[in-house]
Amino acid sequence: MRVASWRRAFAVALLLLIFVAACSRREETPPAPTVTLPVATAAGPAPAATGASVTPLVPSPAATEAAYLPLVRGEESPTPLPVIATATATPPPTETPPAYPTYAGPPPARDLLGIQLHIHREDYDVLFDWLEELPVGWVKVQVSWKLYEPSPGQLDAFRIDELDRFIARARAAGLQVLLSVAKAPEWSRPTTEMDGPPADYAAFTGFMQTLAARYQGQVAAYELWNEPNLQREWNGEPLSAARTVALIQAGAQGVAAADPGALLVSAAPATTGIDDGVTAIDDRRFLREMVAAGLLQTVDGVGVHPYGWANPPDASAAAPDAASPSHNNHPSFFFADTLRDYRAILAEAGYPEMPLWSTEFGWASYEGMEAAPLSGAEYMANVNEWQQAAYTLRALALAEELHAGGPLFLWNLNFAPTFGNAFTESAYSILRPDGRPRPLFLALQALETR
Repeated sequence: MRVASWRRAFAVALLLLIFVAACSRREETPPAPTVTLPVATAAGPAPAATGASVTPLVPSPAATEAAYLPLVRGEESPTPLPVIATATATPPPTETPPAYPTYAGPPPARDLLGIQLHIHREDYDVLFDWLEELPVGWVKVQVSWKLYEPSPGQLDAFRIDELDRFIARARAAGLQVLLSVAKAPEWSRPTTEMDGPPADYAAFTGFMQTLAARYQGQVAAYELWNEPNLQREWNGEPLSAARTVALIQAGAQGVAAADPGALLVSAAPATTGIDDGVTAIDDRRFLREMVAAGLLQTVDGVGVHPYGWANPPDASAAAPDAASPSHNNHPSFFFADTLRDYRAILAEAGYPEMPLWSTEFGWASYEGMEAAPLSGAEYMANVNEWQQAAYTLRALALAEELHAGGPLFLWNLNFAPTFGNAFTESAYSILRPDGRPRPLFLALQALETR
């Protein structure tokens, strides 16, 4: 009995000691500090108070609304919160943006699609590897007459051999060839300040006959001169549509004498928006004057360069607010306007079915060129690579609607890998300076044709 009583007394005493100690510690613990919580604003959450960090609490599973209240941490670490198992939301999959836009029009005909390229000192294996990836039935090469015939009657052996090999490779690949011939040699001209026609147009007859004889049955078509409404292409004579037609007739005579089966295409006027009669003549007026001088009785197709500059292909000068501020004040700067106007001019002349050959068209973009546009080409910064591709695809569909008739030659394939980014025309290339494909190359690669 004494032992049991002693044990009860000891237990009571122990409980009293624990109670007193607990009360003592509670009195010594300072009150929790008062903290002003940060308030979020429209500009974003306010920063945490100095010396404190803010951690969101995990909401209770029983809560009807998520409430992420900040817990302010002082210098000491608080008692860890119990871990509450919650369902982890699976983030939505990251979508990879497409590498190129897709074509939405009717399948274009392969034999109506072409591209211009540069061949001098090119690796033909690489060149034709690129061409094999594209749905084109035509290739265009510009023959600079002054480089191919540097002396009267003497062809440059290296260049003509290079052209021979290219034409042979193109034919073996099933491609039709358009040779665009311009730029008279210095020996044939009274002035060499800029490019222009020969003093005696018979010299052009002779050169075209030489080419046509050499490539009889191999070259499908010849374009006779280039943008003759520009002073830089017609220096040495006043700008003249009638004189241009006379030169075209002289060249046509040479081709017909050696290869009557080859098609003849007239020089395409440049779309400039300038009509001062010295620097340039408006392309619409120039075409009307060429028609009046007998052009349509000479050629199988009329050349046109329907560049869109920085404007979408379906934009129009009739709605300038929807066009690029850099080129919104003249129909010459619009792809669809140019084709419609040319078609109307031919219809007015009684030739509604005369094919229009778009021997150059395209959109320039300096994106990915690792350089700024050169002076005078600032508008090329207004079109990115995606737009370059999208505009071209829409232009192909529009050309079908506008009944252009002849092939469309995209300008260009490989000027960027050949000349680098210091050459303005490189911005039109569908390849980057390092040879990598731009979105337009990939879009054409995926294009289905009929």
